[in-house]
Amino acid sequence: MIATLYEPFRHWSDGGAVYIISDTHFNDKNCRKIDPNWIDTKEQITIINSIVGKSDTFICLGDVGDPLCIPQIHAGRKVLLLGNHDAPGACRSVFDEVYAGPLFISEKILLSHEPVWGLPWCLNIHGHDHSNVEAYAEGCKHLNLASNVCDYTPINLGKLIKSGILSDIRNIHRMVIDKKFS
Repeated sequence: MIATLYEPFRHWSDGGAVYIISDTHFNDKNCRKIDPNWIDTKEQITIINSIVGKSDTFICLGDVGDPLCIPQIHAGRKVLLLGNHDAPGACRSVFDEVYAGPLFISEKILLSHEPVWGLPWCLNIHGHDHSNVEAYAEGCKHLNLASNVCDYTPINLGKLIKSGILSDIRNIHRMVIDKKFS
C-alpha cells in the first residue's frame, strides 16, 4: 500500500502496484506524425501487460485513443484522467474510475493530462507533450509520461516515490509557515 496517497486513492495500491502512463493513442494513425517511430497498439499493449498485472492499478493520464483496447490491459483496476482527445461517454464503460481534470493524489503529487506550471510544492506527473522537453517553468518539478517519451512503459508509482523523487520538494505547509515567520 502507498500510505502517502490521500485516503480516497489508497485503494489503488491495495494488493498491487500503481502504474501510470499517458497518451497511448491506441489505434490513432496520426501518431506517426507526432513521432515517426511510434509503435503500434498491439506492441504497446504487450509492453503494458508485461509490467502491469491483474492485482495492479493502471492509470492513463489522458488521450487513451480507442477505448475498446482497454479491456485487453490485464490490470485489476483501470483509471483515466480525461485528455483533450478523450470522449468521456466512451471511456466510462471501460475504466473503473474517470476524472475530468487534474487530481492531487497526495500532498506532493499532482496527476494531470497537460503540464501544470507554478506549483513548486509538488511533482506534476503528466503527458500531452510528446517532445520530451525537459525544461518546464522554473520552480516546478515535472515528470512527462507521454507514451513515446517514456518508451511506452508505464512507471511504478510506489517505486518512483521510494526512489526519492519527492525529497527535494518542500511541503506547502512548511513553505507557508517559513514565509509567515521570516
